[in-house]
Amino acid sequence: MIYKQTVLKVLIWVSAFVLFACNEDSMPKPQSYLLLEYPEADYHRFVNGCHYSFAISTESNIEFKDNCSAVIDYPKLHAQVHLTYKSIQNNLQEILSDADKLTSKHTVRADAIVPYPFEKKETRIFGMMNEVQGESASNVQFYVTDSTHHVVTAALYFKVKPHYDSLYPAVDYIKNDMMNMMETMEWK
Repeated sequence: MIYKQTVLKVLIWVSAFVLFACNEDSMPKPQSYLLLEYPEADYHRFVNGCHYSFAISTESNIEFKDNCSAVIDYPKLHAQVHLTYKSIQNNLQEILSDADKLTSKHTVRADAIVPYPFEKKETRIFGMMNEVQGESASNVQFYVTDSTHHVVTAALYFKVKPHYDSLYPAVDYIKNDMMNMMETMEWK
């Protein structure tokens, strides 16, 4: 009997505590986002012995490989843009088809592929940028050509597992840099 009275008293105290302890209405917390701040874009033109040049971000480093291919490294963003230079030898359609195949490989994981055609007739620069939205290994690719002698292709890769929602601010930042590369491209 004493046991039942003790349990009853404890239940009454716990119930009273629960009812009167929370006097504020609970509100759902707002959705939060990462606050990522990137430096304002600042560009410089690199000098090399290749058939092309363009302006790159001061936040990046460029290292040339064989045949004027290069890797543009963004150390703070753990990202790289891989550039490939190809000389046209009556094979422009084949080169552009290979560039399109790179984008097509990502359709399995892509939510959408947004094309950005590019043309600068006065300097004979023609190209296409593709933004691959979704969990793909490469979220941005482009090619530029003068349609007679030169083609440069580029693809953005991160050194982390792709999570598009988390990477989107960095993808957008580097995509703008890549668009600047296309806009400032010059053939030698």
